Amino acid sequence: MRKKEKVILILDLLLEHYGPTKCYLNHENPWQLLIATMLSAQCTDDRVNIVTKGLFQKYTSIQDFAEANLSELEQDIHSTGFYHNKAKNIIACCQKLLSEFNGEVPSDIDDLTSLAGVGRKTANVVRGNWYGIPSIVVDTHVKRVSNLLGLTKNQDPVKIEYDLMKLVPKERWIDVNTQMIAHGRKICIARRPKCDECFLFPLCTGGQTLKKKKFK
Repeated sequence: MRKKEKVILILDLLLEHYGPTKCYLNHENPWQLLIATMLSAQCTDDRVNIVTKGLFQKYTSIQDFAEANLSELEQDIHSTGFYHNKAKNIIACCQKLLSEFNGEVPSDIDDLTSLAGVGRKTANVVRGNWYGIPSIVVDTHVKRVSNLLGLTKNQDPVKIEYDLMKLVPKERWIDVNTQMIAHGRKICIARRPKCDECFLFPLCTGGQTLKKKKFK
């Protein structure tokens, strides 16, 4: 089977099992999605959704976050981890949104990544899930699953992003993000992968190699 054929089969199976794209972070507008994604670094989406439920009632605008007291915001987001840097970046990010982008969240990748605390992953979450711009998001699940499936040999998220952009049809970039994340959470779990239950196992070179080593 050629690599392109393998990729299409993988994409079709992911779509069959997990359906079209769905953002796991609760939000009502682009700045809420931006901040929620910043909070999701090294934190589960479930925890972020618990925190943002009250956070977005307390801070109801970009202006509110830009003028937030640093210590108070740190306490508000404490349970998401790395709260010192996250709070500092959120405030600086929102101040720049007001001063340079008229209080609007930009859709351009370079503009987004110019904001404090916003890397390509966060930028692409916003671009794909709010603006509908085809974007590849590489989190820990996408990194692991794409490596095991032989879609990339890289470990650097940016290199993986570009590898997947070459292989995956552009119209399926947004969907493949959440589908691989779902697969990484439900089946291809980092420390206890359910290879026997995996519908992608026949296509998973990494998983088969690990299984052979296990039973030698």
